[in-house]
Amino acid sequence: MIPDRWARYYLENAPSLVWLLVANVAAVLVGVRYYVETMPGVNTFVWPLYADSPAATFLAALSFATLLPNLGRRLRDAPVNRPLAYLHTLSFVWLVKYGLWTAVALNLRVSLYFPEAWAYFGIMLTHLAFIGEAYLLPHFGRTTRGALAFALGTALLNDFVDYGFAAVIGSCALGRVGRRCLLYPPLRYEPGLALPLLTVLTTFVSVWLASSAFSRLDKDERTV
Repeated sequence: MIPDRWARYYLENAPSLVWLLVANVAAVLVGVRYYVETMPGVNTFVWPLYADSPAATFLAALSFATLLPNLGRRLRDAPVNRPLAYLHTLSFVWLVKYGLWTAVALNLRVSLYFPEAWAYFGIMLTHLAFIGEAYLLPHFGRTTRGALAFALGTALLNDFVDYGFAAVIGSCALGRVGRRCLLYPPLRYEPGLALPLLTVLTTFVSVWLASSAFSRLDKDERTV
């Protein structure tokens, strides 16, 4: 968990909160730029499920943007309600999942990436930073069983799209090792069976961590 004093520094002060928002928006643009050359063969409707890391940072930006009306007040006074619980829970799960997934994917075939400065260290460290960012969310967000179930279902749907359903609907991405009718993020190798199984594992781990990190939304807060 991020110490409370750090969370308050970044999320209660206008300059630091704005910089955090700018960093996430920049991450969305950089991430989309990475995917853009592979997108023409991908069905437009599944772009949000294909561009996984940009989706994670976009959700994070939305979560942090909900704090803008709270500036000038304590973090504990930030608004809480059911829709925000769903947003913050989904943001947490997406950030943690794709922080973990990137570390797993790069280290599964580490010889193809290590010791390149950006391809290994840069990408892995920036994506692991997603996890630290995710742990800012429980300082002002809440969750519910419904929000956790929604995040789990959405993440599993994303896994299904990445490793199977895309072939059914004919969405094909141009990967680093040729054209493929699967929508996992571009890699320098074929995932085989190990990566899909580990991806599903990261989904369950991410939702479990969200359940552990967030406080539950009280009944009298659900309509606030």
